[in-house]
Amino acid sequence: MKNLKLALASLVTIGLISCKKEVKTTEKMKDSLTVKKDSLVAPEIHKEYYGIYMGDFAGKEMITPEIGEEYEGDVYKKISLKINRITKDSVYGQSIVNGNQRPFRGVFNENTKFFILDEPGNDKTDGRFEVKLNNDSLTGNWTAFNKSAVKAPSKTLKLIKKEFVYNPNFMLDENSDLIDWENPKNFVEKYTDEETGKTESYTASKNRVASDAVFKLNASKQKLTEKDLKNLRKLDMEIIKNSVFARHGYSFKKQLSETFLNRQTGISLFQAMWTTIFRLWKRKM
Repeated sequence: MKNLKLALASLVTIGLISCKKEVKTTEKMKDSLTVKKDSLVAPEIHKEYYGIYMGDFAGKEMITPEIGEEYEGDVYKKISLKINRITKDSVYGQSIVNGNQRPFRGVFNENTKFFILDEPGNDKTDGRFEVKLNNDSLTGNWTAFNKSAVKAPSKTLKLIKKEFVYNPNFMLDENSDLIDWENPKNFVEKYTDEETGKTESYTASKNRVASDAVFKLNASKQKLTEKDLKNLRKLDMEIIKNSVFARHGYSFKKQLSETFLNRQTGISLFQAMWTTIFRLWKRKM
């Protein structure tokens, strides 16, 4: 019995030693694979082209007016392209339109300064960018992979390299149109015919209008009191509140805020984050 216990103890000890050796061997293999992988990383080139390029993204779409027939017209949106990494064989980055971020990968021709950048293709809005670099600008075209899935399958780009700068003094331009054209409200009105005395009901559409308070109240620089807010309209409150986020670079997806604020600031939250990361990365270089 004693000999059996000794034999079992020996087997357990040998097993533990084997496990330790196996773990060490596995760790060495992982280390060697990591070194091998790192040694195969392609060197980066043209880091001076890294950054955020912003501007107009224009295409022709069918527009349906409230009155009249449908017609084809130019529709302008804001787009940002972020160049993250360039190697001899590849380019990596992201695109942002209306807060929708999509990664892309492509190639760069050093002789012609021409980028061909492909989005993944697993979203109906994905496509190919073909743009030429000229100093700090990118110009060219975008073509959708699935042309039948989007309103404008072909668009043009005119972009300028920019950096996000926080500006607490940002206010809406006093020449801005303060009418909310995107969200009309329906009201039931009554009409009484003077001759017959008969009363009929009909539906009328009205648009909200902001007051001049949106040009005067800055919630980023002053603490607003009950007196400041008491007589404000609902649209005033929305614009004043969202202006705080716009000053910090937030990009709005809702049409109302996009109309009043995105087009005024021309910058998105992702761009602000990217710029901060890019600055930190440059300091480490």
